[in-house]
Amino acid sequence: MRAMYYEQFGAAPEIRTLPDPTPTNSGVVVSVKATGLCRSDWHGWMGHDPDIKLPHVPGHELAGTISAVGRDVRRFKLGDRVTVPFVSGCGHCMECRSGNQQVCEEQFQPGFTHWGSFAEYVAIEYADQNLVHLPDEISYETAASLGCRFATSFRAVVDQGRLQGGEWLAVHGCGGVGLSAIMIGAALGANVVAIDIAEDKLALARELGATVAIDSRSVADVSEAVREVTGGGAHVSVDALGHPQTCCNSILNLRRRGRHVQVGLMLADHATPAIPMARVIAHELEIYGSHGMQSWRYDAMLRMILSGKLSPDRLIGRRITLTDAAPALATMDSFRENGITIIDRMI
Repeated sequence: MRAMYYEQFGAAPEIRTLPDPTPTNSGVVVSVKATGLCRSDWHGWMGHDPDIKLPHVPGHELAGTISAVGRDVRRFKLGDRVTVPFVSGCGHCMECRSGNQQVCEEQFQPGFTHWGSFAEYVAIEYADQNLVHLPDEISYETAASLGCRFATSFRAVVDQGRLQGGEWLAVHGCGGVGLSAIMIGAALGANVVAIDIAEDKLALARELGATVAIDSRSVADVSEAVREVTGGGAHVSVDALGHPQTCCNSILNLRRRGRHVQVGLMLADHATPAIPMARVIAHELEIYGSHGMQSWRYDAMLRMILSGKLSPDRLIGRRITLTDAAPALATMDSFRENGITIIDRMI
């Protein structure tokens, strides 16, 4: 198979011909039809993720068809259209048994713990517990865009943030995660405040349902600006970027008893940000992480897509080849992309 491959962190990735994967007894092999290029892949390439062992094939947002099936797999067969959460559970630990595969103690993550989907084929473990049947009405490209950013945002806003119609949602950072959260919040009937430094991203946020857009460079205090436009602060606030400043702003812009959800990764030098804990205590704020979404929760998200309430395909920006993806990965720290970049041709 053709695949993106690197042997050293930070070294230029190459497109190589590598052996095709084979399924484990409980796994499958997926023929990749589309896969997303995500900033998490950049973090992995830079060496920020201790789960990655070299040499490595990245890629974790994927959709395709099953090309090989392990002998113990019961729920899936050759040719099935599928997608998969980027965090998959083992199926037997305490967290998996409680329905929380997204924090599995022995989790399987294509592109991190194992070789990933920047390839013609990818092996997926624990298929019966983790694969998601993909309806014919949803394209492979749209499904790939769900795998990390959109599904993570869905859980962050719906399950962790418990956002209700009529509440205020603040979203810090209008990349793929942030734009997903904005679309989901608007679909739930919330009032959404989008915060970013790029006017083109704020314009797209307005198109996707943001009630208010704030250019953080044009205000003296972001959290105060959010509190002013919301009449006291956001009920739910999401740091979709992953930076000490946006994390702090997201907490400080909450109204009393508000909920902050950290979605943007805080790695390397940003791993231990300062938290305004006095405010958290005095205002009884809630702080949550959000790490992927369980496969069994996909049904709720897919129903909203099929009904037309959510249109994640609107978040897709560039469509590129696997060859184009090698240099694109190296520049993902610049935040220049609007929306989600999809690899839809393995050439």
